[in-house]
Amino acid sequence: MADEFVDKVFEAVELAKATGKIKKGTNEVTKALERRTAKLVVYAENVNPKEIVMHLPLLAKDKGIPCVSVPTKEELGTAAGLSVSCAAVAIVDEGDAKKLIKEITASLSKGKEEKKEEAKEEAKEPEQAKENKEE
Repeated sequence: MADEFVDKVFEAVELAKATGKIKKGTNEVTKALERRTAKLVVYAENVNPKEIVMHLPLLAKDKGIPCVSVPTKEELGTAAGLSVSCAAVAIVDEGDAKKLIKEITASLSKGKEEKKEEAKEEAKEPEQAKENKEE
């Protein structure tokens, strides 16, 4: 599932690059987030030092913009049409990638709901264990 999701993200970046508009690099992505022009933010997990991109998911959450991480900056750079690696990309104009971005956003929302359900279940387990001890 994770590989399919990452492939969809790269495909969306490639499509937006060809038919829409993207911003490349941490500074450009940060500006797009602050201006709320970004439709989707993608950042690489293997950036070193991590502090370069650590603020992006927090800022994206604050602005209500979907944010996704991908394993490598080299692959992200390739998807963005660059010959070098890229730490972050923001899709500003979706172009033909509109449908893909909707699917990615829906997957992210679904994942968040599943995490909430898991957290609720974990919170109930200690209570049930206490009740069983008291009996």
